[in-house]
Amino acid sequence: MHRLEQLRVWLAATLPGQSFELAPASADASFRRYFRVSFADGSPSRIVMDAPPEKEDVKPWLHVAELFRAAGAHVPEVLAQDLDQGFLLLSDLGSTTYLQALQAQDDPQQAARSAHQLYAEALGALAAIQCASRPGVLPEYDRALLLRELQLFPEWYIARHKGITLTEAETATLNAAFDKILAVNLAEPQVFVHRDYHSRNLMLLDPAEGRGANPGIIDFQDAVYGPISYDLVSLFKDAYIRWDEEFILDLLIRYWETAKKLGLPVREEFADFHRDFEWMGVQRHIKVLGIFARLCHRDGKDGYLADMPLVMDYLRRACKRWRDLGPLLKLLDRLEPEETQVGYTF
Repeated sequence: MHRLEQLRVWLAATLPGQSFELAPASADASFRRYFRVSFADGSPSRIVMDAPPEKEDVKPWLHVAELFRAAGAHVPEVLAQDLDQGFLLLSDLGSTTYLQALQAQDDPQQAARSAHQLYAEALGALAAIQCASRPGVLPEYDRALLLRELQLFPEWYIARHKGITLTEAETATLNAAFDKILAVNLAEPQVFVHRDYHSRNLMLLDPAEGRGANPGIIDFQDAVYGPISYDLVSLFKDAYIRWDEEFILDLLIRYWETAKKLGLPVREEFADFHRDFEWMGVQRHIKVLGIFARLCHRDGKDGYLADMPLVMDYLRRACKRWRDLGPLLKLLDRLEPEETQVGYTF
């Protein structure tokens, strides 16, 4: 039986006597698919997750959903499940992501007010998740995992996407940079980490529809126990939308001040906290460039190529800021030469 027909049969058995329509809701970078279930009688719509068991395990999603919900975060409610077939029936958090809401603002002043409000709410939800953190519940974001992510860069971005073979000296430079990056990352205090806490995974909820407080949080199945700055990097150095550094620093300081009051394990000095944030960003940007290249060349999802320049810009800016990352910056210049701006004065 075709997978979609299998899903329809399961829904019909799960929702006896209810007439429904299925329409694609979203897809992500994995093999999971999501469909919106609409009902003829006007009942609230639902979302059904299709996760082929041979390719995706829904149990981590269910585990993290329970943890985050208990912390007070707004995640989809599980209404029915079939682990053997890989189907979940979920409450619908709507179809408007933070990214869509922010890009829809035409008035710059209104857009700024909206962004501050939405990001303040996102930080509140994140702090709630972090306050519920405890070791031994989620997988450790350990050195092996962080390094495995970094290795996507030489394999998929450098070799496959750019078609460049590094010399032995360049490989040694890259590995030395990885060691420095991981040393800073692993010295950070640890909390629950969503791991993709950005504008495409935060949903704008309409209070009039009774869906609850912002943001709705999705795509959290890869959550781990790791560096406290990681989700802040995902949020503020987003691959899909750029924010001025002034905006980022303002909200980052507010978060840091609130986190200290809540007893979260942030650094005592903001300068140290900000350094952690920047170096965590370097790890994530290197990983994301590798992932985007893999999505393009292995999975045929070339839409991510358009997001690479922003990620590279984040990476290059951080390398320029921190002297210890100078050798990595030189390597980036060989991989992707920076355009020289020529100006004249008279």
